[in-house]
Amino acid sequence: MSDGSALRLEVGDLLVATPSLLDPNFERTVVLLLDIDDDGALGVVLNRPSSVAVAEILPDWSDLTGTPEVLFRGGPVSPDAALAVGASMTFGMESTDIEPLGFRRLYDDVGIVDLETPPELAGPMLAHLRIFAGYAGWGREQLREEIRTGSWYVVPSTAGDLFGTDPLGLWQRVLRRQPGELAWVSTRPADPTLN
Repeated sequence: MSDGSALRLEVGDLLVATPSLLDPNFERTVVLLLDIDDDGALGVVLNRPSSVAVAEILPDWSDLTGTPEVLFRGGPVSPDAALAVGASMTFGMESTDIEPLGFRRLYDDVGIVDLETPPELAGPMLAHLRIFAGYAGWGREQLREEIRTGSWYVVPSTAGDLFGTDPLGLWQRVLRRQPGELAWVSTRPADPTLN
C-alpha cells in the first residue's frame, strides 16, 4: 500500500507489524484496533501474554478470562492500567439488542468491559474476556504515516484472533492466511541471518 491517507481503517482491523518495524514495543506484534477517529487511534497488542496471572491482580475477574489466564501487555501507554475486552454471549451468532451490564460494544459482539462492574453481574453475559495492561496509541495521522512508511500491514480480524489460546503464534497465523505474497512473510525468521 503506497498511500496511507487513502486507507480506510476500521475498529476491529488488525495491524500486523512488518519485518521492518524493529521498535521493541511492537516488533512482530498483532494489534487490534479498538478506536479510531480524527484525533488518533487506540488498540491492544494481542500476542504479548505476560507471566502475571489475572488472579494476582484482578482475582474477581480471573474465572472469566480464557486460556492463557494471564494479563496481556496491551502496549506501552499506561502499562499500569487494566483494559478489558470481551465478547457478549452472542459472539459468533446473530446479534441481539441485549447488552451485558458494563459492556460497550465496539464491533460485532466485541466490546470494552468496565472492570468496575461487579463480575457476578457482567460475567453471565460474557462469552470471552481478555485483560490487557496498557494499550497502544497513535496521535492524529501518526498511524496512517506509519502504515504509509511500511511499518504495518492492515488486515481484517477473525473471531479467534482476540481470544485464541496460542497468542505467541498469532503473528505467523494472521500473515499465513493472507492472500498472495503477504502469506510468505509469515515464514520469515525473526533473525533473517538464520534463513
